[in-house]
Amino acid sequence: MFRYYLSLALRSFRRNKPLVGLMILAISLGIGGSMTALTIFTVLSGDPIPQKSDRLFYPQLDPRPMNGYVPGGDPEDQMTRFDVEMLLRDRRGDRQAIMVGGSVSVESKGGDRPFIVTARYTTADFFAMFNTPFRHGAGWAIDDDEGRAQVAVISKTLNDKLFGGGNSVGKTLLVSDQSFRVLGVLDEWRPLPKFYDLTNDRFSEVEQVFIPFWTSQSLTLGIKGNMSCWGDVRSDPEGSRAVNAPCSWLQYWVELDSLEKVESYKQYLTSYSEQQHRAGRFERPTNVRLNGVMEWLDRKGVVPSDVRLQLWVAFGFLLVCLLNTVGLLMATFMRRSSEIGVRRALGASRGAIFTQFLIEAGAIGLIGGFAGLILAQFGVWIVRQQADSYASEVHLGASMLLTTFLLAISVSVIAGLLPAWRAMQVSPSLQLKMQ
Repeated sequence: MFRYYLSLALRSFRRNKPLVGLMILAISLGIGGSMTALTIFTVLSGDPIPQKSDRLFYPQLDPRPMNGYVPGGDPEDQMTRFDVEMLLRDRRGDRQAIMVGGSVSVESKGGDRPFIVTARYTTADFFAMFNTPFRHGAGWAIDDDEGRAQVAVISKTLNDKLFGGGNSVGKTLLVSDQSFRVLGVLDEWRPLPKFYDLTNDRFSEVEQVFIPFWTSQSLTLGIKGNMSCWGDVRSDPEGSRAVNAPCSWLQYWVELDSLEKVESYKQYLTSYSEQQHRAGRFERPTNVRLNGVMEWLDRKGVVPSDVRLQLWVAFGFLLVCLLNTVGLLMATFMRRSSEIGVRRALGASRGAIFTQFLIEAGAIGLIGGFAGLILAQFGVWIVRQQADSYASEVHLGASMLLTTFLLAISVSVIAGLLPAWRAMQVSPSLQLKMQ
């Protein structure tokens, strides 16, 4: 029966080419625009580390003075060096890591002229905590952190540029004129967004060189990111980067593999904050947070507002296309009232008429889906030509291809409900009298 109804739909298409063409155009434009916007939104709002996002947490404390205090406000986004070093020393999580972005000059020993790359100064647990894939070697050990070892992990991109893509483990890398021994080379890795540091470009590629945090401080390597200070930092030779400086500029992540550990860590943060309050370091009432990955991304509003707006506009346009399609389907179906009357007189039930026209609407949607897919691919290509840091990651994957056709067919079937209902109400006796 389905094949019969489909053949009737194809005959109808040949008889009503202009109207069918308009309907296919309306659906394809709506689907093309909405799928382009949905693809961008899906890429930017996805879980950047789905295999572990439920075990990674970003703590927040509030070390600022009472000046400017607003009850119920958010604590600082980043932490002071004193606090992160205290939390790391206590090691209350399964893993924990201090980190901050940086910028350094690099060159291979005896190689070409130095050039500037992005860097990350962190601690040993970073690589295991974030499941970073290694092509060669591995990360450094806790002893390397404590010993201010001049060791490094580099990205695949930097390894290709400096060492021709070979196994560079054990080779010497010059970082800001200091010799570092390469311990590992990362494989392809680009969490999107770059959730572990939202103070820099959230959609940029991962850093090209990773260096132990205390090594970077002892060598005074350049940092990159936000820094917020609320007191005098001139009394210490290290300035705003000193251990006791009243400045928040470091990120801190912790891994906790059970709900019990999460609750215990929250209590630990509260106790730590109260302890610092009694010691006179913290002035504000205790205000701590422990954010999961997705909660932290949502709290920081990672998806750009213009991307959300584009999504709403695209689906609004799809709704307009849907309403236009309803009108065109109504005109097409009601022009065939005599045909419907004859079919009813020959014994076709109202349900059969309704099903026939829904299948016809679905077939229009399927064709519109193919055309919409071409438009969506073109839209994605345009996005990939833009200068936005996330542009190169936008693509129509298999799930989005399936969504395109499901959406196109669903929209056309929904558009066909009212016209098909009106078509099945046609009276066969009245139509036969008019012949």
